Amino acid sequence: MHTTLLVREDFVLVTSPSHSPYPSSRSAFNNFQRSSSSPQRRQARELVWLLTSLRSTLVELRGGLEDCAALLTPPPADGNEAAAAAAGGSGIIVGGSTLALTTPRNETVKGHTTRVGTRLVRGVVHLKLRTLPPQTLALDPSRPVRVPALARLDALLARAVGLCLDLEEHERRPSPPPSAPYLAAQLRLLAQHIVDAAALVRGPRPRPVSSTPTPTSTTSGQEAGGQQQRLPTPPKPDTAWTTCSVSLGHFTPPISRNLSLYVTVQDACLVLYLRALEPADAPVNFGTKLALAIGTTRRLEHDEADKVFSYRCDDESYIEGAEPHETTGGRGGGGGGGGGGGGKEKEFDVYVREKVRVESPDPSLLSLSAKLNALSNTLSLARHNLAAVMGEEMED
Repeated sequence: MHTTLLVREDFVLVTSPSHSPYPSSRSAFNNFQRSSSSPQRRQARELVWLLTSLRSTLVELRGGLEDCAALLTPPPADGNEAAAAAAGGSGIIVGGSTLALTTPRNETVKGHTTRVGTRLVRGVVHLKLRTLPPQTLALDPSRPVRVPALARLDALLARAVGLCLDLEEHERRPSPPPSAPYLAAQLRLLAQHIVDAAALVRGPRPRPVSSTPTPTSTTSGQEAGGQQQRLPTPPKPDTAWTTCSVSLGHFTPPISRNLSLYVTVQDACLVLYLRALEPADAPVNFGTKLALAIGTTRRLEHDEADKVFSYRCDDESYIEGAEPHETTGGRGGGGGGGGGGGGKEKEFDVYVREKVRVESPDPSLLSLSAKLNALSNTLSLARHNLAAVMGEEMED
């Protein structure tokens, strides 16, 4: 080994400090830090830390989902199911929401209903439709009306809470360690449950408007098909009411047969659709024809006028004056009235003579919608963090 020496005036030989044979402590620490901070090891440490922090996130998500389920179906005040059942049998509504069902600026529809969980257990509505005689709808407490949208929402919330419990159990297991791909897949499923629940509270939306190309007028030297203009077509109407209307057997005393009641949820509001029906093959008498011709009477205009619908109902809701077509199978979506089974039903071709829409904001559903949006944002942030540490792109 060659050593560089410096010669001074007093002839003392010393070793040059810039070429010391021993490495400095700083350079040794830097070499150790570079060797121990490789991207793979750093990513592994970040992944372990993130999986550990997900436990508190899952507990927060589960608590929020349980709050949403309690908003939809409040538990009994004293926690005693038997006491709640006894109170319901005595005519006392426990944990219900009373909602007004009244048309604005007129008295076509005037009344109220009480919602408990996914069912309407009580209600009185006075009707003054232009095409039917005045009548009063009184809901039979012994035959509550089940709202299909709320029933699906309750089932989605229950599945989401169960999924959170499974993920917490997976996180608590000492061995094997939590699997990042498994957690990512389960969090994606949980996010889909929350999105579907929020969509049910938001309600159905009109289908996207499609465009139909039509040829435009051409100038000289241009072919007719050279230029085209896209004209929007109207969205298709929601026809769920044809299979999910409430059975008229839920009301006392019996009401007019040619009436459809459809209950749904839209924008966190309970929405009631009332439709006066008439058979599509019913003959029009001469007096009506004359009144329509001279203008003393005119048909009510709405978005479902002059359209034929296949209306499916049970024996208690048949259409007077129409020839039924018997079908088999239950009412779509549970029948709206909670009674439909798998027996025979009747199907009629009908016109909608009159249509009335009544909505009532539900405070519980409004709070539930806000909570679902907040939970969706929290879960989205956790999924983004997990995807970033795993080095993957998150699928929305």
